Amino acid sequence: MDKNIETTATRMSGDERRAQILQVAIGLFSNRGFSGTTTKEIASAAGVSEAMVFRHFATKEELYHAILDYKACEDGMKTLPWEDTAQEKAIDENDDYKVFYTFALKALQHQQNDPDLMRLLFLSALEGHALSQMFFDQFVSRIYEFIGSYIRKRQADGAMREVEPKIIVRAFLGMLIHHSLNNILWDKSRRLLDISNEEAAHQFVTILLNGVKK
Repeated sequence: MDKNIETTATRMSGDERRAQILQVAIGLFSNRGFSGTTTKEIASAAGVSEAMVFRHFATKEELYHAILDYKACEDGMKTLPWEDTAQEKAIDENDDYKVFYTFALKALQHQQNDPDLMRLLFLSALEGHALSQMFFDQFVSRIYEFIGSYIRKRQADGAMREVEPKIIVRAFLGMLIHHSLNNILWDKSRRLLDISNEEAAHQFVTILLNGVKK
């Protein structure tokens, strides 16, 4: 081990070292997958011993849970797109455009600002890894419940068409995720479509509302 790295590592606080190990693990997992990454490799890349990794994360399962918690705090996912004062006001006022636009813009920003997390989630799904289900349970299912509840409320008001809310949610999320995947994985130079997140959110919400509003 490089003495400079070891010295830096020993000077870190427990929280700093834990965060460092998590960042290294996320980078390795997102590039090599879960089955292709060992705790020994994580330790080496972090400049610590493997025992140090297990001191902070007793098992790999604990490490996977910590990744989601860490990314949630780092990216503001603990406060999801509808959990702020402006969004709550839009919901109370039945401002359909603002409700969906605020969500769409924040979702696009999260997705495109953190390509490592996007790759990590796709790899976990392809490998049938537990992290994929953890993410679904903690975030995706909550998103379906939030948007679905708002749609049901607006359908009861007579403002939206009687379409299964989950279908509307899936169509909405599909536009957002496909747009981000194009920009992150396939068309990084944006030759096919080069628009800002603000414009993309506006256009996707306009398409959605034109389809579901009465």
